[in-house]
Amino acid sequence: MLYSLFEANRAMLYPVQMLARSTKGLSNNPMAPLPVQMLGRALEAGAEVVDGVLQRRGKPDWRLRSTKIDGKWVGVRTEAELVAPFCDLVRFRRDTNREDPKVLLIAPLSGHFATLLRGTVEALLPAHDVYVTDWIDAARVPLLEGRLSVDDYTDYLLRFIRHLGPDVHVIAVCQPAPLAVVANSILAQLGDDAQPRSMTLMGGPVDTRAAPTVPTQLADRRAMSWFETRCIAMVPAYYPGAYRRVYPGFLQLGAFIAMNADRHVNAHLRMFRHLIEGDGESADSHRAFYDEYMSVMDVPAEYYLDTIRRVFKEHWLPHGRWTWHGETVEPQAITKTALLTVEGELDDISAPGQTLAAHTLCSGLPDAKRRHHLQSRVGHYGIFNGRRWREEIMPVIAAFIRDSEK
Repeated sequence: MLYSLFEANRAMLYPVQMLARSTKGLSNNPMAPLPVQMLGRALEAGAEVVDGVLQRRGKPDWRLRSTKIDGKWVGVRTEAELVAPFCDLVRFRRDTNREDPKVLLIAPLSGHFATLLRGTVEALLPAHDVYVTDWIDAARVPLLEGRLSVDDYTDYLLRFIRHLGPDVHVIAVCQPAPLAVVANSILAQLGDDAQPRSMTLMGGPVDTRAAPTVPTQLADRRAMSWFETRCIAMVPAYYPGAYRRVYPGFLQLGAFIAMNADRHVNAHLRMFRHLIEGDGESADSHRAFYDEYMSVMDVPAEYYLDTIRRVFKEHWLPHGRWTWHGETVEPQAITKTALLTVEGELDDISAPGQTLAAHTLCSGLPDAKRRHHLQSRVGHYGIFNGRRWREEIMPVIAAFIRDSEK
């Protein structure tokens, strides 16, 4: 019902979007009087903003065609290394014979596409052989492909790590941080030769009790029945994933926007002013950000509810209760895989302390194999995108990876 209401609302607004698109390009006749020109610019700017808000977006392109290595530009090709129903393992193959550390970048499965990590990949590419977990929109996965629970998610990580081999370095961004700990714990407990050389956890909810935030407090206050009845919907019949139960991407996007509503309203007002003033560069920057930010995907209901219960409500990992297919997971078994945790001082989603908790769990690691980096003056997204990510955080990770190669 929820999904159908959303689609009906979108259909009702379609004429408004078409009117906005028709209005664009009708202004700014150079022969018109100045007041008419100004009115035209205002109409066109308003139409651009309205169209951007209502636009239906699909999966964005990675837009990574080249990178600079040793002062020279080389081509980059995006290839599917492994293909599976819920997630593809994507490789960014660089046109070079240089052998650099192999990195598995675990993208969040929390409503946005993996392309949200475009800036993360871009900064890593010059000195790393990068692979990414490219999660599939659950609305596009046929019901016959089965479920995706937290245990199934872990199976995907184990498959990918084993495929890449023991020389891989794992980087988990945000939501998958506890799952990365789980996967590496299992490999350690099994004595598996594929244990990664290093594991970097960035702004993730390893132990949400360490530093409560608005999202963690919401999860703590609400009963599981609230999430099941208010956050889960069925995919409509005209999608490939018809009748699959999902946490819809539009709900996740709405929650993110509601957390910082004033910021988003002001951003669109600034874009309106930039368009009137003819500041195309600033408008393009705004447009690029929101094209990515508002491109959302559905998350399988089983995975979403498992995560709420295990990570945010019952804290299975810090309590030593996490199980994988019935077997207890023991992070203290990790002794070979070096651990780096990265947190942002201003992170209001996974606040400082939540990721640092991984060091307490991985008690079997010697001090020489563990590090922590707290980045000043960055929020959640600044940990893996933007100037401070490129200039201050990424060099720390790169140095840690190379130290782990020795």
